[in-house]
Formats: sequence, structure tokens, C-alpha cells
Amino acid sequence: MGKKKQQTPELSVEEIIQLAVTAGRVAAEHTAKDTFKATERRLYAVPALRQKVEDDRERLNELRTRGPRGKSKSIVRFQSGGSRLSPEEIFEVIVRDIEATIANDTYELECVEKALAYVQDDAYYVTVSGRYLEELPDEEIAGRIPCDTSTVWRNRKRLVQRIAVLLYGAAAVK
Repeated sequence: MGKKKQQTPELSVEEIIQLAVTAGRVAAEHTAKDTFKATERRLYAVPALRQKVEDDRERLNELRTRGPRGKSKSIVRFQSGGSRLSPEEIFEVIVRDIEATIANDTYELECVEKALAYVQDDAYYVTVSGRYLEELPDEEIAGRIPCDTSTVWRNRKRLVQRIAVLLYGAAAVK
């Protein structure tokens, strides 16, 4: 004999709407927390990303000036489709790949720097720039302001939340 289907209780339209609204609120709370952490990750990445863009630009200039350096392991990925590319085509693909990487990284820097510029006139901006851009401990930041370390933490959190809204929009609002 077959299994009997378990009957689910019928829900009214109002109950379904209420469940959907509740689920949306729960999801929004998690998203806001995630955007705060994502904003912090993006801020921490700024110094390294600036260095990477500079290094990639130097590499690209060197590549354009001196040409390809003979065989490279990175070239293999451009030859795996069954068709062979000429050395000139491979060189062009490598150059375009580096250019695309630079453009993507530069765009990320511009977005974060624009958001930072929005809060830079705040009296506690150094709580953000000191922590994420200069990698200073809270005690040193507190000495610069001067204030207590709890004031540093509280104002940095406030400013990062404002930056998160600029980067992620309404998804960052709690």
C-alpha cells in the first residue's frame, strides 16, 4: 500500500502574508549584519588593494615595454580550448586580462574612497582611517582624538554603518 499524504493545515492569505513579512524582517536583520562585516573587509583591503593596483600597473608597463618573457605558466590557460593562439594573440589576451584586473580593482577603490570621503568631515573619522587604513590600535587612535577607547569603538561602528549604507544601500539598514 502507498503512503498516506500528510495533510498540511490551510493558511489564510493574511497568515501567509504575515509569515512572509516576518521572514523578510529576519533576512533583513542578517543582511544588515553581513553588510557591516563586508564593509569592514573592504576597508581593511584598501591599503593592500592600492599596492596591488600600483604593482599591476608597473607589471603592465614592463610587459608593454619589454614584451612577453618567453614561456609562462599563465599562457597555458589560453591554449586549453583545443585551438592554438599565436604568441601575439596570447600576449594581447594577457595584457587585456591585466587591464581588466586593474580596472576592477580601481573601481573598488573608487567606491570605497567615495564612501570614506562622505564621512571624512566627522570629528571621529580618524577612528575609521586609523583602524582600517593605517592599522593603528584603538589606544593610539584614542590618544590622537583624545578620548577613551570605548568612544573610539562606538564612533567607528557608527561611521562604518554609514559607509555600509553608502556601499550597499537599504540592505545595510537595520
